[in-house]
Amino acid sequence: MKNYLDFETDIKNLETELDQLKDPYNQEGLSEVDTNKILELQSEIENRLKDIYSNLDPWQTVQVARHKNRAKSKFYIDNLFENFTLLSGDRYYAEDKSVVAGFGEFENKSVLIIGQEKGEDLDSRIERNFGMMRPEGYRKTIRLMKLANKFNIPVISFIDTPGAYPGVGAEERGQAEAIAKSIQCCMELTVPTISIIIGEGGSGGAIALASSNKVLMLQNAIYSVISPEGCATILWRDPKKTLEASKAMKLSSKDLLDLEIIDEVIMEPIGGAHRDRDLILDNVRRSLRKNLEIFTNMSKDEILMQRKNKFLSIGRGKGFASYSGISENLSMKTSISDNIKSRILKNRKYLPVLLVIIILFIFISQL
Repeated sequence: MKNYLDFETDIKNLETELDQLKDPYNQEGLSEVDTNKILELQSEIENRLKDIYSNLDPWQTVQVARHKNRAKSKFYIDNLFENFTLLSGDRYYAEDKSVVAGFGEFENKSVLIIGQEKGEDLDSRIERNFGMMRPEGYRKTIRLMKLANKFNIPVISFIDTPGAYPGVGAEERGQAEAIAKSIQCCMELTVPTISIIIGEGGSGGAIALASSNKVLMLQNAIYSVISPEGCATILWRDPKKTLEASKAMKLSSKDLLDLEIIDEVIMEPIGGAHRDRDLILDNVRRSLRKNLEIFTNMSKDEILMQRKNKFLSIGRGKGFASYSGISENLSMKTSISDNIKSRILKNRKYLPVLLVIIILFIFISQL
């Protein structure tokens, strides 16, 4: 069943007419199919879609990002990866079904896949908690990311959530701490990490998994610190001012690319990703392949520093400051003791020799 948004009324009427023309057994009985009229209608539908989707306002983009028929994380996991092995549980409390995670292969290379899953129908959406993760979900992903880091396996995350679950139970079990530790874990990984925002990227629920080397975003997805309804309620005390809030928040892929918060926009089919799943699948596959290749010849330290510098530079070009680039004040500095410690760890195979020399020196000095 097709679902139409409120600004797609014309498209709905044209497609209804097209379906009737394609059906030879209409209300008037058996009739001849008018192929010329069908071609004209198809062309008109395509032109209307181009016209509408090339001029979407920010609130309409939000509606497209939330479309019921939009492909969810499980669709991408099932069709992009091979030999996927689902892993469950945080080893502390429970399994969180709002996030699907496990190891698989992307073009014969092992990867860890994490996907925030909203569900396809009402029953699955309730089971998946509408994609809103609880603390145990973040702890599960932390456990798996550390495992991937241990075996030098890249991490790929699909982001699609309104935000972290705000329930009392989740807060009692340490929701804020779980999100903070997830961000910390993402920033400390020495393997390549790629996040793709496929629908909604809401608040801390999204950034907990999107603190990656590369943050990619589908053309009609959104990425924001709060929902437009929540923003409008706080600023204007009127949840109906969603358009004003959407414009002010700069949540579209174009705005976020201009602000250098994301790294790449993955183009969608005309009319949104839900209209041609095969095409959006190919676009995501090409983008993943290209971005994974970037890190092929990079060392662990280079991957780590690239990620840190990426986030340290946000807001310093077209944001709050008039200059761009990473200054010396922004670089991750370490103390003298930390430098000595790291050098000792790097050269630990020489420690026995060093200890013998020190003992001999002490012995000779006492003679």
